[in-house]
Amino acid sequence: MPLAPGLSLVTGATGFVGAAVTRALLAGGHEVRVLARANSDRRNLAKLDVEIAEGSLEDPASLAAAVAGCRYLFHVAADYRLWVPDPAAMFRANVDGTRDLMLAALDAGVERIVYTSSVATLGIVKGGSADEATPSGVGDMIGPYKQSKFAAETVVRQLIAERGLPAVIVNPSTPVGPGDVKPTPTGRIIVEAAKGKVPGYVDTGLNIVHVDDVATGELLAAERGQIGERYILGGENLSLAEILAEVARAAGRRPPSLKIPYAVVLPIAAGAELMARLTGHEPFTTLDGVRMSRKKMYFSSAKAMRELGYTPRPATEAIADAVAWFEANGYLT
Repeated sequence: MPLAPGLSLVTGATGFVGAAVTRALLAGGHEVRVLARANSDRRNLAKLDVEIAEGSLEDPASLAAAVAGCRYLFHVAADYRLWVPDPAAMFRANVDGTRDLMLAALDAGVERIVYTSSVATLGIVKGGSADEATPSGVGDMIGPYKQSKFAAETVVRQLIAERGLPAVIVNPSTPVGPGDVKPTPTGRIIVEAAKGKVPGYVDTGLNIVHVDDVATGELLAAERGQIGERYILGGENLSLAEILAEVARAAGRRPPSLKIPYAVVLPIAAGAELMARLTGHEPFTTLDGVRMSRKKMYFSSAKAMRELGYTPRPATEAIADAVAWFEANGYLT
């Protein structure tokens, strides 16, 4: 059954996935309130008929005000960076902010919550595809982002068990597509590759999904998901070489053919992080990113397809839409 009428709060709506969820809700005729920082980049909210509640995950009082009167909550907001000068700030937003928001939702009597986690919290299957049951522990989490998302999902699970939090967990893989204004780390790779500035690749792989399919999956999770369950919202498993080839094809360029050994990439990443600490600018590659790339991060969305009716489109369409959006919005000049 479609979601019943009622006000939905979307966190992270100025960002990539949150904006897609907001668009999907509006397309379904739902009332939407979004949480946004006072100084946030609101390009993704332009021309969208939404109510804006100013606040942040670091301000519990603003969370209580934002969720008041809401029937549904889509918690999409997260600090998503593969390098941060202050990991504690990431934990405050991703872990403490999630806890405060979930408690505010309980107090407000929210009926259904979709918590957006990440496949970053899942285990990896060597030579295969992981699913929702693939075991993982905090020791498997490389870097502050993965560690904070693992801790945040643990908080949500504890509140489901101990307080009856009416939450469904979704684990998107690697979304690409329109609206990546920041852009995300994956979006930056697409931009650089589309500009012909990626000379080679390491032997790794990702699960690529269209951001609008993730958004549709979030609504399906709200409608049909079982409280306490997790659902991978993914698309297609591709090697990095295949991803870069698709980007090149969409951009009308020749794909890179140079396979780069990890031993070459590690010192480059170390140097990039050193420069980042000196300049304050995010590095173009990171040690954590290189360490993660030693494993192919392949996942299966079979559970979401079976239980939610989730039907992602081919990754080629997702990549083509991403390149077209970046081109149309001046990122490739």
